[in-house]
Amino acid sequence: MTYLLSSIDDAIDRKFLVTKSIPGQVEAGTLVHIMGGSQDGSSVSIDYRVASTFQDFNIKFPTLKDFSKWARPDNFIARHYDKLDRFDIQQYIKVSNLSLASVAPVLAVLVVLLFIICLVFIPNKAIGAIVALLLSVLVAFLVIKFMHNRRMKMLTKLYSKIGSGWAGGGISIN
Repeated sequence: MTYLLSSIDDAIDRKFLVTKSIPGQVEAGTLVHIMGGSQDGSSVSIDYRVASTFQDFNIKFPTLKDFSKWARPDNFIARHYDKLDRFDIQQYIKVSNLSLASVAPVLAVLVVLLFIICLVFIPNKAIGAIVALLLSVLVAFLVIKFMHNRRMKMLTKLYSKIGSGWAGGGISIN
């Protein structure tokens, strides 16, 4: 999911989660505080500080949209960043970036394969097309259900990890 800004001024003094690694910059899964930025006709320049190490960096993007692809605001991670490790955050990014549009090519290939198999192995072409159509709907439902279950498992794992650090015992979500 891409978060679009109307101006670089909207990002200043906010915390963003880096979702895409760029050579020479911090890696994906790092929480950064946008300290300043400027926007001219040809590029966007961002000054940011890594939240955990307080190191300052500068990065340039051709457009504001490219910045939005590199980092996005994420209150959940910003609130619980110190209780999560980098692997958990990177898995969270993968799962939260997963959308129907990102799995559409795989889904399209599966539907085409279903139609080919059904039309080849079922002698009556009308029945084969109907069976392929019904199986396509089932496959689409299963893919959507898989994406939802993966997202819920990741969030449950993160909430369990965050809740286990509370004083007076932990919360165990199974």
